[in-house]
Amino acid sequence: MEVPLDTLDTAKQPIQGCQWKVRARGEDVRHFILSHIERYPKDIATLTAQQFGITRQAVNKHLKKLVVERALTPEGKTRNRSYKLAALFEWTKVYLLSSKLEEDQVWEKDISAVLGKLPQNVMDIWGFCFTEMFNNALDHSGATSIFVEVAKTATNTQVMLMDNGIGIFKKIQNALGLLDERHAILELAKGKLTTDPARHTGQGIFFTSRLVDSFDILSGGVFFSHTFGMKEDWILERNIDKPGTAIFLKLDNHSARTAKAIFNQYSSGEDYGFTKTVVPVRLAQYGEDKLISRSQAKRLVSRVDLFKCVHFNFEGVESIGQAFADEIFRVFAKSHPEIEIVPINANSDVQQMIQATRNQWSSETPGSI
Repeated sequence: MEVPLDTLDTAKQPIQGCQWKVRARGEDVRHFILSHIERYPKDIATLTAQQFGITRQAVNKHLKKLVVERALTPEGKTRNRSYKLAALFEWTKVYLLSSKLEEDQVWEKDISAVLGKLPQNVMDIWGFCFTEMFNNALDHSGATSIFVEVAKTATNTQVMLMDNGIGIFKKIQNALGLLDERHAILELAKGKLTTDPARHTGQGIFFTSRLVDSFDILSGGVFFSHTFGMKEDWILERNIDKPGTAIFLKLDNHSARTAKAIFNQYSSGEDYGFTKTVVPVRLAQYGEDKLISRSQAKRLVSRVDLFKCVHFNFEGVESIGQAFADEIFRVFAKSHPEIEIVPINANSDVQQMIQATRNQWSSETPGSI
């Protein structure tokens, strides 16, 4: 008895569908591993097994497949084995600085070709960030050379630029007459900072730090780190105070982020200029220092009058003193009524101090708040 062809076709469909689902699930598992391996190099098998409800043995098969495909590199013996993303390639070049060297030519001839085929939004971000950082070294560092390294893995790309100049924090400290290199980081975090206003707007470093997944600067005796989505930045110090600046940038190869969306976060209404900033208040304190003085507050509000809207981010700040709050939310606010001043991420103690200051201003000038 012959079986109708349409019956045969129908019978095959569940098998094909099952194979497709198994393959798609396997791709999901491997994508999860690659996305989380940097944070959990030793616990990735357990984490993946919990995420997908499968055994560690099943996860190990996926790990072995990724090793065979050279996406991962194993380290250590079986019992204490860990994994890390394998570099698909690493590329380096030293550029000797001269008047003829231009950042857009370096990008077009070298870097964009090295990065290869990436989504257009990712290439747009890299184009902006690399040319801005390379130009900063050209125009401001006083260096004689820039070392560039590009390392690409299955999930992300990292770019390092290292020059042998004066050092970015030292340069800002000298230009603004700051007492400490660490004060330079606070000024960088505000944005619109440049030591050469005739030729630069001061937006490059600020927006670069917001566009990539991680942005790190090592210069002199200070290390600064900003991670996308994290509420706090980090400042670390080292005993060795070497000249020059090293900038480290990392971005997911398939990030959905766009430069336009990040730029729009810092514009106000229909004004597409750089009119809004978020000031990390925590950067105004060092070690066990308390934010209590007017001098600390004055340092915090320095240059923020360049913006129409200023968000003071109190994340990580346990308390503030009356003089500190008064200098920002009464004295500065009173002298700059055109600026919108917004405290964010403040705990109850900080909120009470800010409100007490504003209540005092309101009682002095009825209707002003």
